[in-house]
Amino acid sequence: MNKIVMNVGMLFFFLSIIFFSQMNLSLVDVLIRSFAIFLFLTSMLGVLAIVFIRSINKKTFEKGNELSENLSGK
Repeated sequence: MNKIVMNVGMLFFFLSIIFFSQMNLSLVDVLIRSFAIFLFLTSMLGVLAIVFIRSINKKTFEKGNELSENLSGK
């Protein structure tokens, strides 16, 4: 999952470099803005991935408990 988040972040980093360079900004401004977008997007996607994985694990745990209760006959 970390590789996916990093690859999506890198994709948007390079797309933002292309976008900002079309606006005739200086190279330093382009890199700073693109890096800021990369950091923000990567951190947000990382948090979203953690929440998503935890919710899946919680559902799986609840379903496993439900199945074990049904099999034990209680």
